[in-house]
Parts: sequence; structure tokens; C-alpha cells
Amino acid sequence: MRKNAEAIAIYSRKSKFTGKGESIGNQVELCREYVRNFFGEEYADRCVVFEDEGFSGGNLNRPAFRDMMEGVRKHRFKAIVVYRLDRISRNISDFASLIDELTKLEVSFVSIREQFDTSTPMGRAMMFIISVFSQLERETIAERIRDNMHELAKTGRWLGGNAPTGFKSEAVSKVTVDGKTRKSFKLVPIPEEAEIPKLIFDLYTETDSLTAVEAELLRRRIKTKQGKDFTRFAIKAILQNPVYMAADEAAFEYFTQRQADVCFPREAFDGKHGIMAYNRTDQEKGKTTVLLPVSEWIIALGQHPGLVPSGQWIKVQESLERNKSKGYRKPRNNEALLTGLLFCACGQRMYPKLSKRFTADGQPIYTYVCKMKERSKRQRCNKRNANGNVLDMAMIEQIKALTEHDSSFLNQLEKSRQFYTGSRQQYETQLAELRAEYGENEKTINGLIDSLAMVGDSIAKPRVLKRIEELTETNREIENRIHELEGLTSTNALSDGEFDLLRQMLSVFQTNIDEMSVEERRAAIRTVVRKVIWDGVNAHVVLFGAEEGKIEYPDMVSRYADTEDESTPLG
Repeated sequence: MRKNAEAIAIYSRKSKFTGKGESIGNQVELCREYVRNFFGEEYADRCVVFEDEGFSGGNLNRPAFRDMMEGVRKHRFKAIVVYRLDRISRNISDFASLIDELTKLEVSFVSIREQFDTSTPMGRAMMFIISVFSQLERETIAERIRDNMHELAKTGRWLGGNAPTGFKSEAVSKVTVDGKTRKSFKLVPIPEEAEIPKLIFDLYTETDSLTAVEAELLRRRIKTKQGKDFTRFAIKAILQNPVYMAADEAAFEYFTQRQADVCFPREAFDGKHGIMAYNRTDQEKGKTTVLLPVSEWIIALGQHPGLVPSGQWIKVQESLERNKSKGYRKPRNNEALLTGLLFCACGQRMYPKLSKRFTADGQPIYTYVCKMKERSKRQRCNKRNANGNVLDMAMIEQIKALTEHDSSFLNQLEKSRQFYTGSRQQYETQLAELRAEYGENEKTINGLIDSLAMVGDSIAKPRVLKRIEELTETNREIENRIHELEGLTSTNALSDGEFDLLRQMLSVFQTNIDEMSVEERRAAIRTVVRKVIWDGVNAHVVLFGAEEGKIEYPDMVSRYADTEDESTPLG
């Protein structure tokens, strides 16, 4: 139980208003009385009540319930009290997930009618029993899905979603043994686009480097299906995808030796088809998609041709595994102040790069380097690096100068406040809409999975599976957007008190700058500076309040460019 949370939440729900029996008013009073008896009069007076009337217990998509859970996640409550368990949900899976989340957040859950209290040994035992049933339900669903994957694997069909680079999805008709015609999909090569994955495999085979492949693709201005520049992550995803691999005897040996579930006999691997791999990734809700071990894959022959010889594909996998430990790692103890604020004039972010040298007073020397310059090996951007030590000090001097003019300084702070507040409200609205859409999609997916048992081998089965895949892909995109917006709201969540504190801190910026930590200096700069643009010679500061499209870049500092890739020692 959280010691720093000061309130208890009471939740009540009723499907429709009746004015008698277990009405919302009666539920709340009974819960408040429980709080008074077990937590004390002080907590009873400070209870926060959340009421949903006219909502069923079939799911958790209810406005007051969502508001309560938002408060729980912000650690405002030490416990949730309800009159009966079904006031929360009649769905055991939803309820088990809720209890699991509350346990992680150290928030107790109390149901008066069933005498269910997770802060007691009996309550925790009940929670464990519910979790067991929930786990059994999840495993049963997973087993049903895997059984369906086995059936699909025998057809080598494409299940839908975004086709891999080099292919498009094409509908085909297939007559089954019962005489019914069913529509399925297969991958068909796009002649020009199919050359891209072939080139990527050839470049990697030649260089043994994701970075080198990325630089060459940037130099040639080759784009992804979405019209974006290739990144190392997109390149690696192509290299690891067995869809490009020719299905021959070497491929059969590779997968059987790694204990993959191969659905076709050795003689079927004749080199004329590509590989279709099912169950390659773990896409658990709320977590980053993870590539599963080959032993968990279901391997089938696709209806498409392989683009890459099996021997080349296998050698690439061995190389990727060897090079795992050579990935780039950001330097520790980063002293740079403009990380996240500094952009190159080419539009890409600039990041700090430490040298092995130090200034006369012992500070590490670092430069700001354009991300595009590094990725493209100077082919797409070749602007000079910025001397990080000097540029950061120049920024501090500019903030000092700004604080000398009190009226303009306060005016700028107010513009900053308006920007933060407005942005945060927009983000919160978008988050609420995305979470609601995600929840509805999850409910639909679960319903479709349950319906698979009923549709059997009917003509509707492929359409149900395709719809599950589409909704799953949609929710992956929504989940990524939610994480992105949550990061923005947390960054922009500055209260009035925090703004006043920053104003006071900046007002004495000139006198206490030497006592500030790196984090405090960064916070001070971000209070008034929206971004900094580096053109290779000059740095231009954009303050909050400047309108997009009408930004003027006043010179802040000139001649702070490096002539070499490493910084020039100061002293």
C-alpha cells in the first residue's frame, strides 16, 4: 500500500437508474461507511467518488472508470473501494488485468460484499485464483490461434497487413475439397521494388555492416514503401525476414536443426518458392514487439518466389548474430545542454559526440554532429560540426542577457507557458481518443478470436483471420502513438508552481549558474528556448511563442564550427 497517496477512491456503477435497491447513492454510502470503519474518519471525508450510471459491466470502457484509473496511475489513491466485484467488471480477464495493474502500483482493492481486500492474505489468495483462471484463458486462446496458424501454414497464404518490401498482396481464389470457392491472398513480386531487398542483402554481404548499407541507400536516395529514408532498424528487419529466402534443402535443414515447426516435407523444398513464417513475433499488449526464437516459428512454403538464395540468407543471419555486441552506445555522463533542442539546417537532429580530450579546466570536449551526416557518410549532409563546449556556453550567455530585461523576459515566459499548456491539452485529448479506439479494437479482436471456434472451416474463416490481423496491426500503430504522446505530455507537464519556480531560478540565473547541475541548466534553457538551428557556421535560436512558418532566425553566435570531426581543445 502506498504511504504517500492521501485519498481513497470509491467506484460505483449501475446499468440504469432505478432509484432503489443497490443504487449508486446507496453503493457510495456503504463504501464510505466501510472506509470510515477500516481507514478512519479522515479518509472517509476525503474519499473521491467516481460514478458510472447507464453502463454495463461487460467491459472497462466507461468514462468515470477511466478517470479513476488515470488518478491511480498518477499515484493519487492508496485504495479503491467498491460495493460488489461486478461493479468493476463481469469479465474475469478484465478484472484480473486490473488487479495485476493495481498490485504493481501498490494500490489496494476492496469489495465490501465479497469481503475481498488485496491488502489481506485471503484477498491475495483470491487474487491468485483469479490470475490462474485468467492465465488459463490466455493460454487457451493462444493454443487456438496456433492451431489455426497450422492450418493456414498448409496453404502458404499471406494473412494481410503491410506487404514486405518488394511484394504486393494479391487476392486469389482456391477451390477446397468440399467444392466451395474461398478467397485467399498471396504475395506477388513488384519487379522494380523487388530489387531493393536484393540490393540490401548484397550490400550487407559485401560490407558486413548495417551502417554501411544505410549510408549507401541514403546516398542513392532509395526509399521505403512509405517514402521514408531507410534506417538501420528497417534494414535489419528486411535482412531477418525469411520471406525473401528461397525454400530449398538448405533452408529445410536450417529450420529443422533449429527445431522450428516445419509444415512441409523435405522434398517440397524445391527452391521455387519463398518461405512463409508464422508466429515470428511476440506482440504482447503494452510491450515492444519482440522477435521470437526460430524454434517457435511455424515454417511453410509461400505461394511467392524467393528473392535471395538460402545460403546468402543464412550467412546474413550468422553475421547479424556475430555483430550484435557492436551496436552504438551513447556516451555516459553527457554534459551537453542542447541535446533534443539542436537541429541541423538540413532538418535532422544533432547529437553530442564525445572526444577523448579535455579542456584546460578538465571538462570533456564534445561536438554536435548531424544525424544525417553520420548516417549518410557525408553524402546527404556535409555541414561542419558545432563545437559543443563553446555553443553551450554561448547559449548560457544568451539566457543571461534575456534575464537582464525583466519585462521582455516575463513576456517570453508567458508565451512559453501558453505553448506548454496548449500543447498538453491537445495531447491529452488525442490520448483519450487513441486509448478509447485501442480498447474498442481489443474488444473486437477478442470477439473475433472467440468466433473462430464457431465458424469452423466456413467461407467466413479467412475473412475473420484477415480482420484480426488488420486490427492487430492498427493497435500496434496506436500503441506506438500513445507511447509517443505520453512522453510529450510528461515533458510538457509543467504546473503553475513549477513555472513560478523556474521564473525565480532564471531571474537569478546570472548569479547561481555556477552552482547549477547539468539537469538544472537544461531545464532553464528549455523554459524559453523551443529549438536551435545550426547552419554550419551560425546558430539560430527559436524562442517559444514564435509562429510556425514565420520564424526568423536571429544569429546567436558565429564561427563556432569545427574544422575537423573532433573539437579543437579550448584553453
